[in-house]
Amino acid sequence: MVDAAAILGFDPFAPAFRADPYAQYRQLGTLGRTPAGLWVTTSHRLCERVLRDPRFGHRPETGGIWGEEPRRRSFLLLDPPDHTRLRRLVSKAFTPRLVERLRPRVEELVDELLDGLTGRADVIASLAYPLPVRLISELLGVPPEDRDRFKGWSDALARGLDPEFLLPDADVARRHEARVEFTTYFRALAARRREEPEDDLLSALVAVSDGGDVLSEPELLATCVLLLVAGHETTVNLIGNGALALLRHPDQLAWFREHPEAAPAAVEELLRYDPPVQLSTRSALEDVELDGTKIALGEPILLLTGAANRDPEVFDEPERLDLTRYTRDAPRHLAFGSGIHFCLGAPLARLEGEIALRRLFEREVALDETPPAYRDNLVLRGLAELRVTRA
Repeated sequence: MVDAAAILGFDPFAPAFRADPYAQYRQLGTLGRTPAGLWVTTSHRLCERVLRDPRFGHRPETGGIWGEEPRRRSFLLLDPPDHTRLRRLVSKAFTPRLVERLRPRVEELVDELLDGLTGRADVIASLAYPLPVRLISELLGVPPEDRDRFKGWSDALARGLDPEFLLPDADVARRHEARVEFTTYFRALAARRREEPEDDLLSALVAVSDGGDVLSEPELLATCVLLLVAGHETTVNLIGNGALALLRHPDQLAWFREHPEAAPAAVEELLRYDPPVQLSTRSALEDVELDGTKIALGEPILLLTGAANRDPEVFDEPERLDLTRYTRDAPRHLAFGSGIHFCLGAPLARLEGEIALRRLFEREVALDETPPAYRDNLVLRGLAELRVTRA
């Protein structure tokens, strides 16, 4: 049995951690080494520095203690120059201006989904999951009849983002099966778009792919996997975690309802307070010194960005949910990362979160007596279900 606590510095399987990881993070130092030798930092300053420092990256591919599985990787896990080339190709679809054009469609989808929210309901199943999966499917050009396939694939791939030593053999097998099935599906869909292009992102990527040395088919398929998982899993958690935080803080919920124009700022605070992505890893590409501590070539460092978002050296009263925090000048949170790997889908996730939460709480909803249930994931923090009652 692997001693996860010895590797990470905390026990990710403990019920108390699942309910409130931030209490565990507070017991860790700013920068230290776990009993198994993994470097870990909870510092906002150090997390941001590592994320922006070109001396840290995703090479070497064997992540040391972290043990990243060798596989065809998306640009999320690549370093320049490959990362630069692939991100530039995909980023054209996710500029703030282009995303803002999706606002009417997001509002239409949210209203359609909320029309079915009556009596006792699960916010995750009724709103948080179907909204982003339908939107990213439409962007990619996935036929409506195929969208239901995505849930199993996405769940397995999201779980597979966790380090190998935390995953049961069955989860590792499901991740592999999901990746094979997903790439097989998109290879066939890409072939159809090659013959009959449509006005969607997949057709645009296929056109680039056919250019030869710009975007290869393996890169195309890895990018589609990334867009599915990153394009909706994080948004599911943003909506679910944000709704729960508001329901648990009636004063903040009342302010949210009274100030609908401030929804974008409120979403920023919800992202800081309980972010969908809790951590990231990097490896030293050369010997690096951090605050007088040497990180040797090849050594991985665990960046607890969820802890960094509550760093008392950066945020006033970091444990307090304050929806007015980002209506004034406030330090930048790391919910979407930083540097060259800053989340490409951040504008879309913000838009979906803003509209979904604002429209949800235009209705009278309250927490059901059923305790919220969290998923087993470590990297992605989110709810399996969030039961509410609607008056």
